[in-house]
Amino acid sequence: MSAFLAQDEEERSAHVAVVGLACRFPGAANAAEFWSNLAGGVESITFFGPDGRPREQPPGESAVGEEVPAFGLVADADRFDVAAFGCSPLEALMLDPQHRVFLECAREALEDAGYDPARYRGAIGLYAGGSETSYLSTLRARRELLAGASDWQLRLATGVDFLTSRVAYKLGLRGPAVTVQTACSTSLVAIHLAAQALLSGDCDIALAGGASVHVPPRFGHYSEGGPLSPDGRCRAFDARAQGTVGSNGAGLVVLKRLADALEDGDTIRAVLRGSAINNDAAGKIGFTAPSVEGQARVIETALRAAGVEPESITSIEAHGTGTRLGDPIELAALTKAFGTRQRHFCWLGSVKTNIGHTDAAAGVAGFIKTVLALEHRKLPPSLNFEQPNPEIDFEHSPFRVNTELRDWDTGGLPRRAGVSSLGIGGTNAHAVLEEAPEQPVSERSRTPQLLVLSAHGPSALARAVDRLGGHLRQHPEVSLGDIAWTLQVGRPAHAHRGFAVGCDSTEVLRVLAEQEGSPGDARLEPGERPVVFMFPGHGGQHVGMGRELYATQPAFREAVDECREHLTPLLGFDLRAVLHPEPSDAAARERASARMGDFVTGQLSVFVIEYAVARLWKRWGVKPAAVVGHSLGAYAAATVAGVFSLADALHLVLERSRILASLPAGAMLAVPLPESELVPLLQAGLSLAAVNGPAQCAVSGPVADIEALQARLTARGVESRLLRIPGAGHSHLVEPSLAAFSASVQRVERRPPQLRWISDLTGAAVSAEQAVDPAYWAAHLRHTVRFGEALSTLLAGPASIFLEVGPGRTLATLARQHPDEGTHLSVATLPHPADDTSDLVSALTAAGRLWAAGVPLSWQGLHAGARRQRVPLPTYPFERQRYLVEAPDTPAPVSGQAGEGSLPASPRSDAATVPTATGPELPETGDPTVHRIATAFAEVLGLSRVGLHDNFFELGGDSLMAAQLIARLRPHVSTPLRVKAIFRAPTVARLARYLEETSSDTSPPPGASSK
Repeated sequence: MSAFLAQDEEERSAHVAVVGLACRFPGAANAAEFWSNLAGGVESITFFGPDGRPREQPPGESAVGEEVPAFGLVADADRFDVAAFGCSPLEALMLDPQHRVFLECAREALEDAGYDPARYRGAIGLYAGGSETSYLSTLRARRELLAGASDWQLRLATGVDFLTSRVAYKLGLRGPAVTVQTACSTSLVAIHLAAQALLSGDCDIALAGGASVHVPPRFGHYSEGGPLSPDGRCRAFDARAQGTVGSNGAGLVVLKRLADALEDGDTIRAVLRGSAINNDAAGKIGFTAPSVEGQARVIETALRAAGVEPESITSIEAHGTGTRLGDPIELAALTKAFGTRQRHFCWLGSVKTNIGHTDAAAGVAGFIKTVLALEHRKLPPSLNFEQPNPEIDFEHSPFRVNTELRDWDTGGLPRRAGVSSLGIGGTNAHAVLEEAPEQPVSERSRTPQLLVLSAHGPSALARAVDRLGGHLRQHPEVSLGDIAWTLQVGRPAHAHRGFAVGCDSTEVLRVLAEQEGSPGDARLEPGERPVVFMFPGHGGQHVGMGRELYATQPAFREAVDECREHLTPLLGFDLRAVLHPEPSDAAARERASARMGDFVTGQLSVFVIEYAVARLWKRWGVKPAAVVGHSLGAYAAATVAGVFSLADALHLVLERSRILASLPAGAMLAVPLPESELVPLLQAGLSLAAVNGPAQCAVSGPVADIEALQARLTARGVESRLLRIPGAGHSHLVEPSLAAFSASVQRVERRPPQLRWISDLTGAAVSAEQAVDPAYWAAHLRHTVRFGEALSTLLAGPASIFLEVGPGRTLATLARQHPDEGTHLSVATLPHPADDTSDLVSALTAAGRLWAAGVPLSWQGLHAGARRQRVPLPTYPFERQRYLVEAPDTPAPVSGQAGEGSLPASPRSDAATVPTATGPELPETGDPTVHRIATAFAEVLGLSRVGLHDNFFELGGDSLMAAQLIARLRPHVSTPLRVKAIFRAPTVARLARYLEETSSDTSPPPGASSK
């Protein structure tokens, strides 16, 4: 059990949490690879031959004055992703590789912590330092490659002074950006300063660390008693120790006040209990010599700051350079500082035996190693130790060198470790770390979640999808809600976007796999678009609509309950019994279905669901720029626009529905003909109820007349469809009731619309006078619905998102089928009644499509008040290219010259090829079933190309077209196909899989007769 369970708030406020980290070290592109190498005892030093090329075997010991051909290399240090940081190729060429690697690490560290600087309200500080490199002199020598860049520009691009301020500029950090320079102890000193800045309130999050990156590698020369080992191996604490080896590296940790981290749901990797820095001053034999007294004092001070006893420290990550003078002095100082007679309770190690000496990044390398050890509860081995250095008195000390991977067993006490870093010149630093406190585990559930991903380009987005999929496979135990939250709030939103919705990792992995490397909608150019709320009319109502939203979304539930409160006294029953009867109660479901078929109850149910969905979108951060309704939907549109109060709107819908229910038996028929062709076919008694598009009309009238019209249309070869509306609205049958309805409107309060509202009666914006005029509402009840004209008005405006706010996808389909659709996007919130997709999955998918199109969402609202944690996830997949100016004695790479460095190629399209003028061509899969389905999709939809994962209905299909699709496919498949199959499997890929599964289900068993 962690000691933090017993701590009070005051003590917690004195400590600092490590909530994120990132690193690039030899042999390790990230922290996971770094830990794998540490745990595996891997020595990540590269040895070079006389030709300067890496070689597998070490060349042997160098003589005095000879170059030591060994170095710890960081992979891709000469490469950089310009798009990820908004850099030009020229800027990338001039930037010191050290700056570039450090910049990438800073971004990765913040992403690992789950924080997007653009959305974090507090101040993020940065404390770090780097090494002196020779890149400036190289740039000056090759100025001809740099398009006349001034010396000032070159110094800005390479100077260590600008290491932190450049990161603050590129990432948008508002806290202090402080460059620290204390030689080898730079990065641990930076961590100490960052912790102090947090505790004093200078910032709320602090990045801290350092970098030392030399491209090409900087080899040193061996000298007797010098810092470098003649054979390129660091043997810390060993009898054969002769020095260390040079290395590249960069690392950063993300720090936060512990109390804040616990409150904010951060993943805490470890706790920095206390730290200290000091200087040896003059009490030593020379400027570069270490001091027992100085080192002992800094360790004692850090222990006091941490408030722990030395005996509770069971691991020390030493500076451990493997020098004959330095190691004995460091161990003498540790022993003196601990001041205990207990022996051998503390394991000792040095990361320099794995990766060499990373100079300014050495302290953070040891710090990150220790954090990872605390996380994994294991102690990795210190390498190259065989016999103890005879100058070190291990026998009478608390320490022993750890030479194997071992469980970090402390008998139930908190795991604690010290980290030392000692700078040439005498600036010493020591930190005391403790394992993270126990944190609440997020509740696992099968509630659907929306996972969002974005990148600067399509190929990077595809890689991000792949990396997330790999992470989900490796970590199925992590709450999907936490993963979704981290992606939503902890990552910047870039131009190329994709998303997945699922109830668990398995479902999300399936969705990601279906995207086949091309997530998102390729037709969209992301950017914030206005959203139009479209409210459908009667016809999409069904028992159970919105059930899952009612159960999981407080905003939706509150809206429905508010409506119920108004309606129950008027109806004499609770509308929820109709909307959401108990699924296990067959009798209740049957009663609900019967009542839903009643005109009054059905219309009220549609209005209630539309109003609740609109409230839900508002809670999710989506505000309409305009509203439009279709017939009954106009009342929801007017209510959202502020014309009616909810109570008054419910009263009017009730009166309207009672009027329609009292009419003689009537019906409505959808007819796919233009108005000009349909009107001549209408006999007396029939009315043109709606014109929804160029060839989308509805006729209203007595049942017998509607049936006669349908028969005549069928004889002409016109497929028509009866609507699920038991009445004859918008016909002459309502005329006797118009005066009474006008009086009802007159009695309620009416206000001018507060946002743009397009009339489905006139096709134009509703004026303030019309909105409050009872005569307008009477005419709206009687005359033809001109929804097609309303769409024309809206589609003539800027590229927008047409969001259907209510049951079904009728209006979204009409918008997609409209000839003026262009670059507009149409999205339905809830599924079609025949679609078995859950309400919440459908709504979250709609939210994902809005986000992918550039609409900002309220992630807090989306999670409905659930407490979420930020969890470590894969960071941005940089697409690096080589940008490097090489010294005059080596040829400059073509890709590194000014103005060059092309962006990655676009990803492979997932589109299935469909017939052209030259005839059909098989899709990339080579599957004839897939080809046949894609061909049918394209023919029915009138498209030249259909993607494997394009949704039939989102491409503009409707139920009539689905019937046509089935008719085309039925002769070619053995499975009995019905229209419902298209609702369940609306993409080429899913329908092909459905046919395969159902075919195998219905095939006879082996040996059975085929007769």
